[in-house]
Amino acid sequence: MRRFLTLVSGVAVLGVAGLGVVIAWPVGSAVTPITTEGDVARGAYLARASGCIACHTNFEAGGAPLAGGAPLQTPFGTFYPPNLTTDPKHGMGDWTAEQFAKAVRQGIGPDGSPYYPSFPYTFYADFSDQDVADLWAAFQTVPPVAEPAQENEVSFPFDQRWGLKLWRAAFFYDPDTEPDESRSDAWNRGKELVNGAAHCAACHTSRNFAGGRDLSARFAGNAQLPGGSKAPAIRPKDLAENDWTVSNLAYALQTGITPSGDAFGGSMAEVVREGTRFLTADDRQTMALYLLDKDTVEASNAGSN
Repeated sequence: MRRFLTLVSGVAVLGVAGLGVVIAWPVGSAVTPITTEGDVARGAYLARASGCIACHTNFEAGGAPLAGGAPLQTPFGTFYPPNLTTDPKHGMGDWTAEQFAKAVRQGIGPDGSPYYPSFPYTFYADFSDQDVADLWAAFQTVPPVAEPAQENEVSFPFDQRWGLKLWRAAFFYDPDTEPDESRSDAWNRGKELVNGAAHCAACHTSRNFAGGRDLSARFAGNAQLPGGSKAPAIRPKDLAENDWTVSNLAYALQTGITPSGDAFGGSMAEVVREGTRFLTADDRQTMALYLLDKDTVEASNAGSN
């Protein structure tokens, strides 16, 4: 019995020590100075493509732009997108460009705490310094709103942010935005947008018990979106079977109108209204080309690459 108690005590000590290591374990990497001059117009465009306005503005409540978004109800709790205005207390008014870069690309706040993955930072990890500088320049033009976003409503154990360090180690996937030299420039631009800024897989890919994306079911649809809505499969074969073409998919990203004449609902309606309709016609077409796995519009019309 004494040996057993000694063993249990030893395991407990090791467990506590291990927990302490995880809690103290720093995450993220150092950020080099952002010295590139930002372009406000390009940054505003990238913010639209990335869903910043759609997520961080509570339209239903008549909220100010980027002053905090509508609640996201998930199995882990309810998350409230924060205030991204230039208010120094409740927004990003006292941030530096480097802190902003670390938040966007690594999902780590100025205090070193990891963000919950309801913020899709994993998709922004490949943003260049120029991308970050442009976004930062655009955010500097947002009027301050001196109102705090509501605190997240997350119960134990999900309220323990140190646990996000383990989540990141398991599920911080590369966004796969690198160009494929064997494909067309248009296809590669679509890949960059779809897999990066537009973060389509965040909704159109199912999640496991821990909230990590199931990479084996990429773009196969998701029946458990926040708020109880669903996202359909958008793999090339699924889109083709549902009469999607490059032209009508690009049109839907502009108007929200589907090939059947119906309109997008739920979160996709918001994506179009606050995001993709502001993109150029060329960018919407490249997204459609990538999703349908076509290199050119002509190849799409011919029914092959």
